[in-house]
Amino acid sequence: MKNFTKLALAALLCLIAMPLVAFAEAVGDTATATGLPWLGYAIGAGIAIGFASLGCGIGQGILAGNTTAGIARNPGATATMNTPFILGMVLIESIAIYGLLIALLLWLKLP
Repeated sequence: MKNFTKLALAALLCLIAMPLVAFAEAVGDTATATGLPWLGYAIGAGIAIGFASLGCGIGQGILAGNTTAGIARNPGATATMNTPFILGMVLIESIAIYGLLIALLLWLKLP
């Protein structure tokens, strides 16, 4: 229960602090490295690739585990399970590529 409380407090802190950082304005007319707009892009890029990697890792683990269990129960079904397995892995991996693309787009906006 203590770990859940710590996780909930950290998530709440992130939900409160992220909009403040994302909407921070630079001092003066031009955005400089001393202002904080670049920090929002950097944090956003890290969050994008982090959540994409986390979701893909969980999805691939579940898919591989269930396919392995299915093959262990019925070894004769290996040929019919192989194609959906590979297709599922490719589709799950595409989510990680989208996360990487978003992270790169945000990173390129950095000064």
